[in-house]
Amino acid sequence: MISGVIFDLDGTLLNTLDDLTDSVNFALEKYSYPKKSVEKVKCAVGNGVRILFQRLLPNGESSENFEEVIDTFKEHYNTNMYNKTCPYDGIMEMLKKLKLKGIQTSVVSNKYDAAVNELCKKYFGDLIHVAIGENEEEGIRKKPAPDSVFKAIEQMRVSIEHVIYVGDSETDVQTAKNAEIDCIGCTWGFRDKSVLQEEGARYIIELPEQIFDIIKI
Repeated sequence: MISGVIFDLDGTLLNTLDDLTDSVNFALEKYSYPKKSVEKVKCAVGNGVRILFQRLLPNGESSENFEEVIDTFKEHYNTNMYNKTCPYDGIMEMLKKLKLKGIQTSVVSNKYDAAVNELCKKYFGDLIHVAIGENEEEGIRKKPAPDSVFKAIEQMRVSIEHVIYVGDSETDVQTAKNAEIDCIGCTWGFRDKSVLQEEGARYIIELPEQIFDIIKI
């Protein structure tokens, strides 16, 4: 029986794409780089902020002002991450039902840790019990490494055999595989259903409430 559910954040619980795109373009424009479309940003997110800009800048990490672009993005995003971001339809109802049923919940994300905790606190309050973002300085490798999943399981105080992972991207499916837990792929996020199928997600859902058909509560 499932006693813990681990969620990705961007593209799974929250639609953060417009705010991410606005902050990306603010940073790019400041350093005279071409702005990017929402679709370009959508395809580039998912593996942390450094890889985001490696994908978006013309010469990757060798691009001029690479570190300054990242710092500018973070500074702008920190004060603009709530402008357009919102939970996907059905997410709040699903989280409330999980809490009512006594299921522990957590978020693991490749977004930097401070933003993950701020977003979870603002939008979900006590509906999310553990929130873990990118923090490689503490020795926790980014997804698809399973480190953040193992840390979340430890903090939720549940057995790994009774945990399932929910995410919207190939990185999420790979993370679940590396942690040796089942993955539910969700199709409302930043990747197409075909990506989840190709990566081998055990389950794929199109609506948040369909999670209950899988975890049987």
